[in-house]
Amino acid sequence: MGKKPIIGITSHVELDYRHSLSNDYVQSIIQAGGIPVILPIGVDSDVVQLVDKIDGLVLAGGGDIDPMLFGEEPHPNLGMISPGRDSFELAIIEKMLAANKPILAICRGIQILNIAIGGDMYQDIYSQKDEPLLQHSQKATRSHLSHYVMATENSLLAEIAGQAKFKVNSYHHQAVRHVPKPFIVSAHSSDGIIEAIESVEHSFVLGVQWHPEPLAVHGDSISKNIFNRFVQSC
Repeated sequence: MGKKPIIGITSHVELDYRHSLSNDYVQSIIQAGGIPVILPIGVDSDVVQLVDKIDGLVLAGGGDIDPMLFGEEPHPNLGMISPGRDSFELAIIEKMLAANKPILAICRGIQILNIAIGGDMYQDIYSQKDEPLLQHSQKATRSHLSHYVMATENSLLAEIAGQAKFKVNSYHHQAVRHVPKPFIVSAHSSDGIIEAIESVEHSFVLGVQWHPEPLAVHGDSISKNIFNRFVQSC
């Protein structure tokens, strides 16, 4: 057995005060053959050293993102933000991309990833989109599959999933809006919300708007494939 890859996982930081992370993230990485390490905020100046030590990065879910980071002021429906988390994640994403090390970005993670590469997002899809939308904050257990996503043909995600259309869970009111190159949209839901993005220039950089980690722990094959492929890439 070779050495297992070390996977840094960012965590939710309530008002920059308390770090918390669902055990599903940790178990999904262990299950896929990696060693998870939870990364704290406040180490922005040390991200170069940190990136040198980890083999891959999971950007976990959590609260909302400061809209000032993409040139907007706060919408009335903006939720709780953690500026320290935003700044740390932007710093480490930049260095991980430069080093071409794998990134798996989940829920809030896909949004901060998109902002890091110069994209933007909806602060609240329900008040900022005109067309009727699906329920994107499901009122069900975390392992429940609540709506479909359609994967983009020939994308990394479509290859991992092995099918073009599959069900996901959903816990968000914000969403990616404009996705800059070298990233592409690799999935969307039936109402047009962007559900996944990926880089066409890096070995493995994938962002998903849903939460594959409780699904992987509960045996969902596509979710397990996402984690397996990510850890293998590391």
